[in-house]
Amino acid sequence: MEHGSISREPEREERPAITDLVERLSHFDGPPEQFLFNLLAVQCYITGAEGGAILRIGQGGQPEVIAVYPALGKGGTAPVWLAQSVESSLQVFNTGATAIAPLHGPDSLYGQPATRHIVLIPLRAGGGIRGVSAFVVKAGDDAALLASRERLELTASLLTFYEMRLTLQQRQFDLNRLKTAMETLSAANERDRFASVAMTLCNEVAARWQCERVSLGFLKGRYVQMRAMSHTEKINRKMKLIQDIESAMEECIDQDVEILHPAPADATYISRAAADLSKRHGPMAVLSLPLRKGEEPIAVLTVERPLDNPFTVEEIEALRLTCDLAVPRVANLYEQDRWLGAKAAAGTRKLLAAAVGTKHTWIKILAVAILAAVLFITLAQTDYTANAPFVLEATEQQVVPAPFDGYIKTVNVDPGDMVEGRKTDSATGGDGTILATLDAAELELQLAAVKADHASYLKQRDAAMRDGKTADAQIAQANADKVAAQMDLLKQRIAQANIKSAISGRVIAGDLKKQIGAPVKTGDILFEVAPIESLRAEISVSEDQIADVRIGQKGELATASYPAQRIEFVVERINPVAEVVNQKNVFKVRVRLLNTYQWMRPGMEGEAKITIDRRSYAWIWTRRLVNWLRMKLWL
Repeated sequence: MEHGSISREPEREERPAITDLVERLSHFDGPPEQFLFNLLAVQCYITGAEGGAILRIGQGGQPEVIAVYPALGKGGTAPVWLAQSVESSLQVFNTGATAIAPLHGPDSLYGQPATRHIVLIPLRAGGGIRGVSAFVVKAGDDAALLASRERLELTASLLTFYEMRLTLQQRQFDLNRLKTAMETLSAANERDRFASVAMTLCNEVAARWQCERVSLGFLKGRYVQMRAMSHTEKINRKMKLIQDIESAMEECIDQDVEILHPAPADATYISRAAADLSKRHGPMAVLSLPLRKGEEPIAVLTVERPLDNPFTVEEIEALRLTCDLAVPRVANLYEQDRWLGAKAAAGTRKLLAAAVGTKHTWIKILAVAILAAVLFITLAQTDYTANAPFVLEATEQQVVPAPFDGYIKTVNVDPGDMVEGRKTDSATGGDGTILATLDAAELELQLAAVKADHASYLKQRDAAMRDGKTADAQIAQANADKVAAQMDLLKQRIAQANIKSAISGRVIAGDLKKQIGAPVKTGDILFEVAPIESLRAEISVSEDQIADVRIGQKGELATASYPAQRIEFVVERINPVAEVVNQKNVFKVRVRLLNTYQWMRPGMEGEAKITIDRRSYAWIWTRRLVNWLRMKLWL
């Protein structure tokens, strides 16, 4: 169906059948703009519409006309119905329903019913509205208008059929193109060497696309070197033909675009070398396609055939697909078939180009950062320390036992209280803090009885002396001395009822306030007192680091209760015998604290770091792994 083929024929000529028009339109395979014009012509012919148009939403959100029938003259003014259709189409786009709007002429009287109407039909696709078709229909009554509307809605589906046919044709073309490319690639893949694969590829392309010559060249340095030509066993690069083809290939790979000669009118590339090749060895239609590995062009395929048989867009697309599918295998074989020195040189060149080039900036920054980090951890040094847990303990510790059997009467201190020790070495002398007292009532009664016995013996002595009984006087004196010794013992015990510590310090054990009235026996430990200024720490160093610890080394420790407070120390003793703690061998290292605080208590635990010497970060972080490997591999 040609443009404008449907027109208003004289009444004497035979009108074409509607079925014939629909059949011809159903098989139309011309361009879309011609189909839209013919579709409007058929719809106007079937319904008797004066004209029709197809509209769509433009980029600015406003309706735009893409086809109109009858065709508007150049420079002509759009008819009134078309302008009104554009205004009314927004409602159809929004609602998706067919709309009918009256069309009044400029000479229509006010209030007179319209005899012409605009019928707006939505064109649906994929569940949405993709366009609107508008027609000017002249109908005498509502029934005729309704019949015209139904015919227009039915014939609107012809557009969907046309698009489906175009889609199927495109898919069929794509399948044929893929089939041709796969057959070409299959023939080339039967070979396992680069030379045979390249030759087979050139021969297959020449046969399937009716080419006079097909050449394959690879980029080598700054120039392209031809490696294969269809139906040619040996290539002499001194020949003018080979040099001209390589020039055309270099022109293609330099611009990294497909170059076609004769070039289209809108081409933006330079095709001077291709034109020279065509002129000197033709005339020929020349097409050069770059073969890319990743994003970099590595080779060029140049095809030539007679000038009277130029390459079509479909053929160029098929060749492009063939090249894209073939390039991975051809490139890999090209690299594998080179001798070892060339492979090493190419790899080195590629690595250096990637390292100093302008691409992959972030990767290079990351690589530099990683290199700097490696150099830092290898060369930079820091303090190598032996980290281990510790426990605070007192250097001097006084045990306060029960002086005699008795009962606890009072308790004056709690664990943690500071106490003053006795100022003399005697058990009864000097002032000091009374820690607790024992009930001495029974001792006082015994002392009173002993005093009575002492007085009795003194009287017996005096009476014997008076009577001249020297022997009896001596016996009485001896008994008096014995009783006097018992008196002294009872007095000492009564004095010891006030229990005191021999040293000043802090009570670290002895919570007896809940045991007032309880019996105690001689020697029972009631309290433990330790001076705070004599605290030290005992560090449990693991056996894999004990060999690095020496007497005199310094370090720091921090308790769990005051982790921010650092306490310096000096190693003063290393226990030579290991102990098992938590199923691990450890060595006890005793250290002297260089500074103490009032909040420190014996028994506090934390983490200690013994400074051994300065080592690199790499040595410190890999020390355990290296030692483990040495033990396992016996190195």
